[in-house]
Amino acid sequence: MAQASEKLVAIIEPAVSALGFELLGVEYVPQGRHSLLRIYIDHEDGITVDDCGDVSHQVSAVLDVEDPIRGEYTLEVSSPGLDRPLFTLAHYERFNGHLAEVKVHAPVNGRRKYKGRILGVEGDEVVLEVDGDEYRLAIANIDKANLIHEW
Repeated sequence: MAQASEKLVAIIEPAVSALGFELLGVEYVPQGRHSLLRIYIDHEDGITVDDCGDVSHQVSAVLDVEDPIRGEYTLEVSSPGLDRPLFTLAHYERFNGHLAEVKVHAPVNGRRKYKGRILGVEGDEVVLEVDGDEYRLAIANIDKANLIHEW
């Protein structure tokens, strides 16, 4: 799953904000007729199925007018859930100290998958502690990241 382009996010964000929700992130996976556009939204009071439906309706209308995606795709609107996705440096700062699973585009120290505790953000890098070692991952190299729920 890849993060969507800044242009696509710029089209979607105002429609989500107008309904009073925070746009956490957008993923777009082009796969011909089975392409997927997934939008993650949040609100301090939580997200309901009706909220997802309202955002889906609003965003669909905007996307129909702007037409930024060629071909057919499925639109999904989702709450972040327990395995909340992380898209921005601000997300990593907000969840400093939490466990996360991170996959990178290009290997760092021979690895593409990391599972560890978020230690913070320095410049444009996310700092993770994995098995007692510290890793610095450039935000531009992160393909996908999710929190790991701790019971």
